[in-house]
Amino acid sequence: MNAQHYILITCLLLAFCMEGHAQNRNPQDSTLRKTAYRMPSCVYKGDTLPFLQLPAVVIYKPVSFKNNRQRTKYYKLVRDVKKVLPIAKEVNRAIIETYEYLQTLPDDKARQEHLKAVEKGLKEQYTPRMKKLTFAQGKLLIKLVDRQTNSTGYELVKAFMGPFKAGFYQAFAALFGASLKKQYDPTGEDALTEQIIRQVENGQL
Repeated sequence: MNAQHYILITCLLLAFCMEGHAQNRNPQDSTLRKTAYRMPSCVYKGDTLPFLQLPAVVIYKPVSFKNNRQRTKYYKLVRDVKKVLPIAKEVNRAIIETYEYLQTLPDDKARQEHLKAVEKGLKEQYTPRMKKLTFAQGKLLIKLVDRQTNSTGYELVKAFMGPFKAGFYQAFAALFGASLKKQYDPTGEDALTEQIIRQVENGQL
């Protein structure tokens, strides 16, 4: 079935629904108000029909496992993504909001004071949550922050807090075998993670 057929079927379904609602109305009922709604439309063979564009859903092949160890590893990754992805998205929103607000401040002094307040607030808000993450989840979070923001954790800290703090946090992460410079690779080593993320976002997992 091609894209044109999908569009036609969607238009017809909407048309049937609208016709059904129209037939169920009692024309003698004065309490019903006529309400007009604007909606997208499409032209098919000279007829103008309602048009609804459905979101694309990627269908992946079922994951196969060679042994129970692989199965356990996969479902552990699913669990970790579900726990860490919302935090990465929150970080992205916080960065955007902080950057936009900084543009409204009059000078560097005001911006630095605001950044200090933001840093303090983030520590208070996220430290308890970070303590509940496993080491693997922490490393995954670093990558997912890069996925959401298109910037590594090191680049973000350097941009907002300066190179000294960026170097300090990077050295601290290195003590535990992690790196704030780690990048997300959706077509390489993180391909399975990317598949899981898309399935989680589509409600398939």
